[in-house]
Amino acid sequence: MIAHIVAAIEREGGWISFEQFMDLALYAPGLGYYSAGALKFGPSGDFVTAPEISPLFGACVARQCADVLATLPLAGILEIGAGTGRLAADILERLDLLGCLPARYSILEISADLRERQQRYLAARIPRLMDRVTWLDAPPAQPFDGLILANEVLDSLPVCRFCWSPAEILEVGVAREAERFIWQSRPAPDGFAAYCATLRAAGGAWDEGYTSEFCARLRPWSAGVTQSLRRGAVLWFDYGLPRSQYYFPERRAGTLLCHYRQRVHDDPLRYPGLEDITAWVDFSLLAEAAAAAGFQLAGFTTQTYFLAGNGIDLEMQRIAAGDANVFARLGVQARQLMMPGEMGERFKVMAWTRGLKMPLAGFSLRDFRDAL
Repeated sequence: MIAHIVAAIEREGGWISFEQFMDLALYAPGLGYYSAGALKFGPSGDFVTAPEISPLFGACVARQCADVLATLPLAGILEIGAGTGRLAADILERLDLLGCLPARYSILEISADLRERQQRYLAARIPRLMDRVTWLDAPPAQPFDGLILANEVLDSLPVCRFCWSPAEILEVGVAREAERFIWQSRPAPDGFAAYCATLRAAGGAWDEGYTSEFCARLRPWSAGVTQSLRRGAVLWFDYGLPRSQYYFPERRAGTLLCHYRQRVHDDPLRYPGLEDITAWVDFSLLAEAAAAAGFQLAGFTTQTYFLAGNGIDLEMQRIAAGDANVFARLGVQARQLMMPGEMGERFKVMAWTRGLKMPLAGFSLRDFRDAL
């Protein structure tokens, strides 16, 4: 991986943008973090996602899916980046019990390693439903009705990094010095600098040296993966903030984080190819992307309110089935999913809809679209 990035730096004259570095570190074929075979998810991997914490998450998502599927005959579900496959299994199992299975559950997965692991997991857990599951290399070519789901996908889209000063805006990139990668900045192109100026206007007065990031790919990427949805809803789950909060003057180092063996640090140059690199999502940008892609912005809330709106308390009772020990264990999991100090407020949920005129239960308790 290091040799691959060094070669890219040399081809570009000694410097590459951070966006290019992050793209190579995560997605270089056969070498990048999401392309190679290292264990990524769960207690034995680098980080734990909501579906790995508890089946309650998938059960609540399934209840929201069931409401939409009931209004659309022959509808399907497309999950983008299915991780271990646990969320897909939880959703399909719950939809089966609700009598509301999708005609097709498609998984868009670019990692051959993860695809193989998903296939093994789903075949072992829900063999009776495997005839409904298919894997895709690209978004569906044919229009379909139903839902698109993406859990912790947007935070791994490569981002551009910048540093602000009253004199000029710098684009922060990566160079090579001796045996290590180093940060190196150069004057930002006009369009890049102009966009950073809009971020400063939204967030407030930045001091010299203020450093952050933005995702130039989010709008075209999200439009591309959702373009085949004719009628239905898109549900985005990820950690992030509205733009005005994302670019607070106090958040002067940005939001880049790396996950390596259940530890979190802020140096993405340390273990390229061996660690996840993430940045928080600018949900105002995602809301703007909805309109650009031809969707209606149908809701924006925290994970806490989304799970509560979809009956997490009822799902706890159903899964526990009267067993006090199981109920207590589910209670611990629910707190991790919902408490402000855990995932509850850090993680947000956004809904886009097209040709769908119905309220979504996950946004019925509290909708924060006015903050965008």
